[in-house]
Amino acid sequence: MFTGLIEEVGTVVERVASGDGERITISASLVLEDLSHGDSIAVSGVCLTAVEKNDDGFVADVMAETIRHSSLSRWAPGTKVNLERAAAVGDRLGGHIVQGHVDATASVLAVTPGDKWSVLRLNLDDSIAELVAMKGSICIDGVSLTISSVGRDWCEVSLIPETLSATTLGTLSEGDTVNIETDILARQVQRMLELRQSVEV
Repeated sequence: MFTGLIEEVGTVVERVASGDGERITISASLVLEDLSHGDSIAVSGVCLTAVEKNDDGFVADVMAETIRHSSLSRWAPGTKVNLERAAAVGDRLGGHIVQGHVDATASVLAVTPGDKWSVLRLNLDDSIAELVAMKGSICIDGVSLTISSVGRDWCEVSLIPETLSATTLGTLSEGDTVNIETDILARQVQRMLELRQSVEV
Protein backbone atom coordinates (compact mmCIF):
# COMPACT_ATOMS: atom_id res chain seq x y z
CA MET A 1 0.00 0.00 0.00
CA PHE A 2 1.10 3.55 -0.76
CA THR A 3 -0.11 7.05 0.11
CA GLY A 4 0.52 8.89 -3.15
CA LEU A 5 3.10 11.21 -1.59
CA ILE A 6 6.13 11.15 -3.89
CA GLU A 7 9.53 10.79 -2.23
CA GLU A 8 11.74 11.51 -5.22
CA VAL A 9 11.91 11.56 -9.01
CA GLY A 10 13.98 8.78 -10.55
CA THR A 11 15.05 8.02 -14.12
CA VAL A 12 14.54 4.99 -16.34
CA VAL A 13 18.00 3.66 -17.17
CA GLU A 14 17.32 0.49 -19.13
CA ARG A 15 14.59 -1.85 -20.34
CA VAL A 16 15.49 -5.44 -21.23
CA ALA A 17 13.16 -8.13 -22.54
CA SER A 18 12.65 -10.94 -20.02
CA GLY A 19 10.35 -13.80 -21.02
CA ASP A 20 6.96 -12.32 -21.85
CA GLY A 21 7.75 -9.23 -19.81
CA GLU A 22 10.68 -6.93 -19.15
CA ARG A 23 13.31 -6.11 -16.56
CA ILE A 24 13.55 -2.38 -15.93
CA THR A 25 16.34 -0.46 -14.21
CA ILE A 26 15.55 2.79 -12.39
CA SER A 27 18.14 5.22 -11.01
CA ALA A 28 17.27 6.57 -7.56
CA SER A 29 18.81 7.61 -4.25
CA LEU A 30 16.36 8.32 -1.41
CA VAL A 31 14.18 5.22 -1.89
CA LEU A 32 17.29 3.03 -1.77
CA GLU A 33 18.07 3.89 1.87
CA ASP A 34 16.24 0.92 3.41
CA LEU A 35 15.26 -0.97 0.26
CA SER A 36 15.48 -4.75 0.47
CA HIS A 37 15.05 -7.51 -2.09
CA GLY A 38 11.32 -8.03 -2.68
CA ASP A 39 10.21 -4.62 -1.45
CA SER A 40 7.49 -2.77 -3.36
CA ILE A 41 8.06 0.63 -4.94
CA ALA A 42 5.43 2.67 -6.76
CA VAL A 43 6.96 3.87 -10.03
CA SER A 44 4.71 6.61 -11.48
CA GLY A 45 1.77 4.80 -9.92
CA VAL A 46 2.77 1.25 -10.93
CA CYS A 47 3.58 -1.08 -8.03
CA LEU A 48 6.83 -2.89 -8.87
CA THR A 49 8.94 -5.34 -6.85
CA ALA A 50 12.64 -4.62 -6.44
CA VAL A 51 14.66 -7.70 -7.40
CA GLU A 52 18.10 -6.08 -7.42
CA LYS A 53 19.66 -3.02 -5.79
CA ASN A 54 22.93 -1.17 -6.27
CA ASP A 55 24.37 2.18 -5.22
CA ASP A 56 22.65 4.01 -8.07
CA GLY A 57 19.23 2.39 -8.34
CA PHE A 58 17.15 -0.76 -8.46
CA VAL A 59 15.87 -3.34 -10.92
CA ALA A 60 12.29 -4.64 -11.16
CA ASP A 61 10.53 -7.27 -13.25
CA VAL A 62 7.47 -6.08 -15.18
CA MET A 63 4.74 -8.38 -16.49
CA ALA A 64 3.38 -7.99 -20.02
CA GLU A 65 -0.05 -7.25 -18.51
CA THR A 66 1.37 -4.25 -16.65
CA ILE A 67 3.07 -2.95 -19.77
CA ARG A 68 -0.16 -3.19 -21.78
CA HIS A 69 -2.33 -1.38 -19.23
CA SER A 70 -0.07 1.47 -18.13
CA SER A 71 2.08 4.21 -19.59
CA LEU A 72 5.11 2.03 -18.91
CA SER A 73 4.96 0.96 -22.56
CA ARG A 74 6.04 4.52 -23.47
CA TRP A 75 8.95 4.76 -21.03
CA ALA A 76 12.40 4.97 -22.59
CA PRO A 77 15.86 5.47 -21.08
CA GLY A 78 15.86 8.99 -19.67
CA THR A 79 12.14 9.05 -18.79
CA LYS A 80 11.54 10.65 -15.39
CA VAL A 81 9.33 8.69 -12.97
CA ASN A 82 7.77 9.38 -9.58
CA LEU A 83 8.97 7.06 -6.79
CA GLU A 84 7.41 6.11 -3.46
CA ARG A 85 8.26 3.30 -1.07
CA ALA A 86 5.43 1.24 0.40
CA ALA A 87 3.86 2.70 3.52
CA ALA A 88 4.90 1.25 6.86
CA VAL A 89 2.52 0.51 9.73
CA GLY A 90 2.25 3.64 11.84
CA ASP A 91 3.09 6.07 9.00
CA ARG A 92 0.96 9.18 8.60
CA LEU A 93 -1.53 8.82 5.75
CA GLY A 94 -0.98 12.23 4.20
CA GLY A 95 -2.45 11.33 0.82
CA HIS A 96 -5.01 8.55 0.39
CA ILE A 97 -4.91 4.76 0.17
CA VAL A 98 -3.12 3.87 -3.08
CA GLN A 99 -2.49 0.29 -4.23
CA GLY A 100 -0.26 0.86 -7.22
CA HIS A 101 -2.79 -0.89 -9.47
CA VAL A 102 -3.37 1.22 -12.58
CA ASP A 103 -7.03 1.30 -13.68
CA ALA A 104 -6.47 3.11 -16.97
CA THR A 105 -4.33 5.65 -18.72
CA ALA A 106 -5.48 9.17 -19.56
CA SER A 107 -4.38 11.88 -21.96
CA VAL A 108 -3.62 15.40 -20.85
CA LEU A 109 -6.23 17.61 -22.51
CA ALA A 110 -4.94 20.93 -21.23
CA VAL A 111 -2.51 22.51 -18.80
CA THR A 112 -3.61 25.91 -17.50
CA PRO A 113 -0.84 27.70 -15.59
CA GLY A 114 -1.56 30.30 -12.93
CA ASP A 115 0.67 32.60 -10.89
CA LYS A 116 1.57 29.72 -8.57
CA TRP A 117 -0.88 26.91 -9.25
CA SER A 118 -1.48 24.91 -12.40
CA VAL A 119 -4.70 23.17 -13.47
CA LEU A 120 -4.42 19.86 -15.27
CA ARG A 121 -7.36 18.55 -17.34
CA LEU A 122 -7.45 14.85 -18.27
CA ASN A 123 -9.80 12.76 -20.34
CA LEU A 124 -11.62 9.92 -18.56
CA ASP A 125 -12.11 6.53 -20.17
CA ASP A 126 -15.66 5.17 -19.91
CA SER A 127 -14.37 2.37 -17.69
CA ILE A 128 -13.39 4.78 -14.90
CA ALA A 129 -15.51 7.91 -15.46
CA GLU A 130 -18.15 6.93 -12.91
CA LEU A 131 -15.46 6.34 -10.27
CA VAL A 132 -14.23 9.95 -10.37
CA ALA A 133 -16.17 12.45 -8.27
CA MET A 134 -15.88 16.13 -7.38
CA LYS A 135 -13.54 16.54 -4.36
CA GLY A 136 -12.81 12.81 -4.48
CA SER A 137 -9.31 11.30 -4.49
CA ILE A 138 -7.43 10.22 -7.59
CA CYS A 139 -3.88 9.03 -8.19
CA ILE A 140 -2.13 10.41 -11.27
CA ASP A 141 1.28 8.90 -12.07
CA GLY A 142 1.49 7.87 -8.43
CA VAL A 143 0.58 11.29 -7.02
CA SER A 144 -2.36 11.57 -4.61
CA LEU A 145 -4.61 14.45 -5.72
CA THR A 146 -8.09 15.85 -5.16
CA ILE A 147 -10.51 16.36 -8.04
CA SER A 148 -11.20 20.08 -8.39
CA SER A 149 -13.65 19.82 -11.31
CA VAL A 150 -15.27 16.98 -13.23
CA GLY A 151 -17.35 16.47 -16.35
CA ARG A 152 -18.85 13.50 -18.18
CA ASP A 153 -15.57 12.38 -19.71
CA TRP A 154 -12.93 14.60 -18.11
CA CYS A 155 -11.61 15.75 -14.75
CA GLU A 156 -9.34 18.48 -13.46
CA VAL A 157 -6.83 18.64 -10.62
CA SER A 158 -5.15 21.74 -9.24
CA LEU A 159 -1.42 21.36 -8.67
CA ILE A 160 0.27 23.34 -5.90
CA PRO A 161 3.88 24.58 -6.30
CA GLU A 162 5.24 21.67 -4.23
CA THR A 163 3.61 19.12 -6.53
CA LEU A 164 4.81 20.96 -9.63
CA SER A 165 8.43 21.00 -8.43
CA ALA A 166 8.68 17.66 -6.58
CA THR A 167 7.00 15.35 -9.12
CA THR A 168 6.90 14.79 -12.87
CA LEU A 169 3.46 16.41 -13.12
CA GLY A 170 5.03 19.85 -13.49
CA THR A 171 6.55 18.78 -16.81
CA LEU A 172 3.35 17.48 -18.40
CA SER A 173 1.97 19.04 -21.55
CA GLU A 174 -1.06 18.53 -23.78
CA GLY A 175 -1.12 15.05 -25.32
CA ASP A 176 1.01 13.35 -22.67
CA THR A 177 -0.21 10.05 -21.21
CA VAL A 178 -0.48 9.37 -17.48
CA ASN A 179 -1.43 6.44 -15.26
CA ILE A 180 -4.71 6.68 -13.36
CA GLU A 181 -5.70 4.81 -10.21
CA THR A 182 -9.18 5.57 -8.93
CA ASP A 183 -10.16 5.57 -5.27
CA ILE A 184 -10.34 2.02 -3.87
CA LEU A 185 -13.54 2.91 -1.99
CA ALA A 186 -15.27 3.93 -5.24
CA ARG A 187 -14.22 0.65 -6.86
CA GLN A 188 -15.63 -1.39 -3.97
CA VAL A 189 -18.95 0.47 -4.09
CA GLN A 190 -19.13 -0.06 -7.87
CA ARG A 191 -18.63 -3.81 -7.41
CA MET A 192 -21.31 -4.05 -4.73
CA LEU A 193 -23.80 -2.23 -6.96
CA GLU A 194 -22.96 -4.54 -9.89
CA LEU A 195 -23.63 -7.62 -7.77
CA ARG A 196 -26.82 -6.18 -6.32
CA GLN A 197 -28.14 -5.34 -9.79
CA SER A 198 -27.34 -8.84 -11.10
CA VAL A 199 -29.30 -10.39 -8.21
CA GLU A 200 -32.30 -8.09 -8.79
CA VAL A 201 -32.37 -9.01 -12.48
